[in-house]
Amino acid sequence: MREEGLTLATAESLTGGALAATITGVAGASSVYRGGVVAYATEVKADVLGVPVAVVEQHGVVSQECAAAMAQGARRLVSADVAVATTGVAGPSTQEGHPPGTVFVAVASGQGVTARRLALRGDRAAVQAATVAEALALLHEILPGEEPRVR
Repeated sequence: MREEGLTLATAESLTGGALAATITGVAGASSVYRGGVVAYATEVKADVLGVPVAVVEQHGVVSQECAAAMAQGARRLVSADVAVATTGVAGPSTQEGHPPGTVFVAVASGQGVTARRLALRGDRAAVQAATVAEALALLHEILPGEEPRVR
């Protein structure tokens, strides 16, 4: 991203800041990373990130649509070129009828939004760690020059 002159933002739910911590753990991250929001509560997703109430009502917070809206909101909020978002169920209980390990990651840029549904295994910590890795892999996959797509 530094080579391309791009800036980055994050919007996290189930990862609780672990994605931002991983990014900022890299020396020189300040030249790319603008900031992020840990939006654990639904109200924060709506009030801070601008996730439409209709998205939450129709699809829930554990959805591809919510992840996409979170990424778009983070990108707007901190004026970043690209934003990556995480939402889902880390466990141990189900949420909105989804079992633990149901995760959605999304990347928003000026070219659109790419979102992915994941079915991860393991305990809460393993699901969170795998989500961080998958979010970074998706970011790497689409930048630079990949076409946005929704799976």
